[in-house]
Amino acid sequence: MSSLRTEITEIVTGLALLGYRELDHALGVRPRLVSHVTEEHFDRLDTAREDGKFDLEFETAWENGLLFARADDGLRGRVPWLVEWKGPHKPPGYEQVPADLRIDHVYLISCKYGSNILHNVSPSHLFDRRLAEKRVDRADWFGEVAPVEFQELYAKSRAVSGLLSLPEQVADLEPDHRTQLKNALPKGGAWPDELVEPYRWFVNAVSQQSAERWKAQLSTKAAREEMLWRLLRLQASPYFVLGASTDGDPLRYRVGTPWDFRDRFDIKKFDVWGDSVGQPLVRWRADVLDTLDGSTRNVDGHVEVRWSHGRFGGAPEAKVHLTTPHHEVAGYYPIV
Repeated sequence: MSSLRTEITEIVTGLALLGYRELDHALGVRPRLVSHVTEEHFDRLDTAREDGKFDLEFETAWENGLLFARADDGLRGRVPWLVEWKGPHKPPGYEQVPADLRIDHVYLISCKYGSNILHNVSPSHLFDRRLAEKRVDRADWFGEVAPVEFQELYAKSRAVSGLLSLPEQVADLEPDHRTQLKNALPKGGAWPDELVEPYRWFVNAVSQQSAERWKAQLSTKAAREEMLWRLLRLQASPYFVLGASTDGDPLRYRVGTPWDFRDRFDIKKFDVWGDSVGQPLVRWRADVLDTLDGSTRNVDGHVEVRWSHGRFGGAPEAKVHLTTPHHEVAGYYPIV
């Protein structure tokens, strides 16, 4: 089941496209023109509206939908005859376009609120396969790129926690072993004093070696260009993002295609490098020439390489963040 906040932002955006003048009137009518929205969904929306805790989300989603309904890039004042809400279901395969709403089988809308995360994938999927092929990764990324430092961190963590019954080699850990160790270590915050130094060496090794693995896959301009397209989630078909930034400011832009990108922009440089700032981190930056006005745009981001479920818990994940404000990103076109 999707979260209440997600239901509010996505369903209310869809309701705003239907021509109603006021949000509360649309909620009262409970139109059946948004597919997959049930009476139970409307009940939850009514309760949340009365509660008042999500007033900002209600208002922002409503205004985003109204703007898209009027915009030249959007519906241009035409009331749609079909609004489809994807809802909580997850696709069985690899979905490239992060759409939450589909309008008249044509307009794809992603409702993105309070997040600058572009991808959350396995490190191998990003650094080795450049987001091109998604598959199950059996190997432990930390053991691959920093085997010595990872083993040293584990050995000292095992001793500090007093769990000497655990295997001596980190590669031999089973899921229940990882749970025991994770529960024995502090949750978040600083590591115990005895582990600060081995963790620092571990962070540095993972950051640097992950960056080197990524660089090895970016040896040509074509590979670097394609990498930026994939990072920014540019697809063969354009789609729209309606949401709000982490600061609460409205986000309204069209995500162009690689065709659109090449028609206006030229990548001059794409760099990646490791950075040690409390956890394994790889930074990325693209310098892009805007051929329309001759200016250079910078698109910046970083990748957190971390355990998915706490220290020593779960498989490592690569969480790709966008640092550049969305409306300044080459390939993203603000809706006005």
